[in-house]
Amino acid sequence: MGYTGLKVFSATKAREREELGENITRWLRNNSSLRVVDKVVTQSSDREFHCLTITLFYTKVAS
Repeated sequence: MGYTGLKVFSATKAREREELGENITRWLRNNSSLRVVDKVVTQSSDREFHCLTITLFYTKVAS
């Protein structure tokens, strides 16, 4: 399925990871003319940091 854009949400600190879902929901509400067509969730870590990245692929909804 094709897409016209993408939005990346990333968090490294624990508090940022806890707030990630709220940030994504807020962005979706503020961009209601977009339709998410795919997503990729990536998790990585090293000795000190645990990074969570959520990438949303979207198309613009026809009006």
